[in-house]
Amino acid sequence: MLPAARRAAAAAPAAVLASGRSAFAGRSASYAAAVVTADQSTSAFYAQKRWKTSHSSYEFPLRDEAPIVTRTLASDAAASIEADDFGPVTAATSSTTDSADTKPQKPPRRGPPPNEPDRFDDTGSLDPTERSRILEAQRQHIKTELDASHRITEQVPSFIPSNVPSSSLSVPTTQVTTLPNGIRVASQETFGQVSTIGVLSNCGSRHETSESAGVNHLLELLAFQSTDNRTAGEISALMDELGGATFASGSREQMMYCVDVLRPNVETAMEVMADTILRPKIDDAEVDELKRVIEFQHLDMLPEVKLGEGLQISGYGPIDGKEQQLGRPHFCPLEALPNLNAEVIQNFRRDHLLLPQEMVIAGAGIGHDELVQLAERYFSDIPVENPNQPHSDHRTIDSKYTGGGYQLQTETVDGFTRVALAFEVGGWHSDDLVPTCVLQTLLGGGNSFSAGGPGKGMYSRLYREVLNRYHWAESAEAFTSFHAESGLLGISGSSAPLKSAEVTTVLAEHFMTLAVQPVADEELERARNMLKCNVLTQLESRLVLFEDIGRQILTYGKREDTDAMCHKIDAVSKEDIMAIARRAVSTPPTLATVGDDISKVPAQQDVAAVFRR
Repeated sequence: MLPAARRAAAAAPAAVLASGRSAFAGRSASYAAAVVTADQSTSAFYAQKRWKTSHSSYEFPLRDEAPIVTRTLASDAAASIEADDFGPVTAATSSTTDSADTKPQKPPRRGPPPNEPDRFDDTGSLDPTERSRILEAQRQHIKTELDASHRITEQVPSFIPSNVPSSSLSVPTTQVTTLPNGIRVASQETFGQVSTIGVLSNCGSRHETSESAGVNHLLELLAFQSTDNRTAGEISALMDELGGATFASGSREQMMYCVDVLRPNVETAMEVMADTILRPKIDDAEVDELKRVIEFQHLDMLPEVKLGEGLQISGYGPIDGKEQQLGRPHFCPLEALPNLNAEVIQNFRRDHLLLPQEMVIAGAGIGHDELVQLAERYFSDIPVENPNQPHSDHRTIDSKYTGGGYQLQTETVDGFTRVALAFEVGGWHSDDLVPTCVLQTLLGGGNSFSAGGPGKGMYSRLYREVLNRYHWAESAEAFTSFHAESGLLGISGSSAPLKSAEVTTVLAEHFMTLAVQPVADEELERARNMLKCNVLTQLESRLVLFEDIGRQILTYGKREDTDAMCHKIDAVSKEDIMAIARRAVSTPPTLATVGDDISKVPAQQDVAAVFRR
């Protein structure tokens, strides 16, 4: 399934939800007790937290003083503009007389400050002849023409394709070539003047150990820094000159390096990218500098990011005291920083990043033959096999979903408590991948300040049944997290701490409803159409197309075209949705909580007990 589909990817009757909530709350005494105090509502939270003035907290949620409102007449504004242009408007110049023939005089032009030359003739003292003489003198020593390499000429540059009718062009397809050392090269033409090229590798934070925890995070920060041939400043200046931008992104399973550049400069960009991947200058001084960056990132880490980390760590918890690969932190823990040095990074790169059979060079907006030639020129020297490298089959060890709870009490900017409830679904290779994406789109959601219309999810189930129903719900959104062997489907929500028990109740109700009640034909059709629209729209982006090509080849060994993908989406039925929901709720739930006050959120064991009944 397309990673873009996951990127792209809402209705039970009110009576059913209402009865489900009271029944759900009554099934566990300890859980019900947590909900009782929540009816004191959000107003008390707002009163004690921040907003103590008489103005509306909905209009000015982050202010602690009333706004100052000023009103200006149009005539006053016009006078102010004239004063800015010509100096202050005096009574003599702005007043009018009783005579109809007398018009107000424009104020004199304001000159330069005292003791300053009048370089721009603000006073209007120069006559036209003197102006022409000064301008001609300026042209003699101020260059105003472009050099020959940048000058626009009548002859079209050779690197720009000729204009031809669309009927003579073939529909672009993804082409794949395997180099002798095992690296796969995949590309698709876009017939544009900008190209996106990059390298993806099956290397992620799941391949770290306790000794190398956080190295994948550092690798991402080290991308396009100093190499054996260029300094970080030289690379940045060169990309500015080439009209390009660099990107690097690491995940739990894959690492991606990318350059977006003008088509004539692709070869230089490929050389720079090969330098940063194959010949980075990694020394302890630079590593220590980037460790400080990680410390700053931790200070600014969003609560939603911490919530996602907690879901992953608790969802794939230790088995028999042994940590699982998918349960390791993705972002470098602060306590792991002392263990990281240049040697650890180099060893991790050798063992996991630079494996040609696990690498894909992808491109969008570039001819396939040209990309293959560049790949051979700059990446063919990676050895096919290194006896010091572990075989790829032994690097990745399947993780088993365990479910669990995660609670982090930490200060947040807004004071809201965030809760996420998730269950296990199939991974990238599961037949349930596409139906799960449709279900995520059907649930949809967002936050209480989202703007948009039907095409932006306002008719999704979580918008209609949560955000539009409960005034205390600040956000409610469905999410997925897919991996090779497993995945997570969940709903996250946020509210004031006093309502966090209610949030958990509502999230659980929606999973229960999906498992016992078929979705309506209308919302299923809407979800399928929205998912197809989102995927196809995003694939119009060159950067998304490049990433989709690379990740599909790396994951499946081939790329599925959009027609086949849309056919799979259209084939999803309401029975498929219900079957996924039933299988999901049969697994132990994963409950993660982050906020200033998490005391009202029920324990994971209480939520799990409700689903077992």
